[in-house]
Amino acid sequence: MRGRFAPSPSGPLHFGSLIAAVGSYLIAKTHNAEWQVRIEDIDPPREIAGATDTILRQLEAFGLHWDGPVIYQSEHIPRFQQILEELKTKGLLYACNCTRKQINKVSDNGRYPNICSGKNLGFDGEVAWKLRHGQGQYDFMDLIQGECQFPQDLYQEDFTVRRKDGLMAYQLAVVVDDIDAGIDHVVRGSDLLDSTPRQLRLYEVLSKEPPLWYHLPVAINQDGNKLSKQNHAEAVSEEKAGPLLVEALDFLGQQPPADLINQSIELIMDWALEHFSLQKIPQKQQIPYFD
Repeated sequence: MRGRFAPSPSGPLHFGSLIAAVGSYLIAKTHNAEWQVRIEDIDPPREIAGATDTILRQLEAFGLHWDGPVIYQSEHIPRFQQILEELKTKGLLYACNCTRKQINKVSDNGRYPNICSGKNLGFDGEVAWKLRHGQGQYDFMDLIQGECQFPQDLYQEDFTVRRKDGLMAYQLAVVVDDIDAGIDHVVRGSDLLDSTPRQLRLYEVLSKEPPLWYHLPVAINQDGNKLSKQNHAEAVSEEKAGPLLVEALDFLGQQPPADLINQSIELIMDWALEHFSLQKIPQKQQIPYFD
């Protein structure tokens, strides 16, 4: 088995991203799997100079040691372009020049109602590339959240695989990278639950077996918003790595003993690996966390 943690270099790790890192690491290691780190650096406007080095230093400070070299998604752009051309040749893609304002005018829920699917617009210029939806239901079993089902309009939405600005869309890049790296179990926050049907569609058109899915509960602040870099979540302190690691284990339902907070990172991680239980992770999409 092989798992991964895939942060974007848009800022340092905060408690929410620490949860994803710790959860993915423990699930991988308790299955004797490799744990890769992939830096998703294909959105330059959102990236912050030095963030990658900070993230890697934070992971090491928390005892989260990756297997093999760090992978940089930006090095795979030619591969993504190759896949796009293959999908285009198969007639699975079309160009869309709609603005967000135009979409919102005709959409009640913000989903794209496939406006340009029959227009045969050219692929050159400032247009998004959309993948045509499939006929499947794209329900899936999540090994933490249980059976996951979504409205039909999500399954029938044509979604972006190449953005108007020419950058690769998240959905395409993450699936192609996971396939090429042999990732067979994906552990991430439950805020990405509704990305999974889209990714299942990509596995379908690429004729590949999808991974096992594990969506962890995400930490939310007092306003009910997910802890995120956009919401200015505070970076986790390397000096407080031990107490924060114990907090992360508690958040994940592992019930660490109180005196563990005084131990070294190595002893905390040894305890976590010995006592980890997937069944103890709360079957919730969100859990309040007030620092």
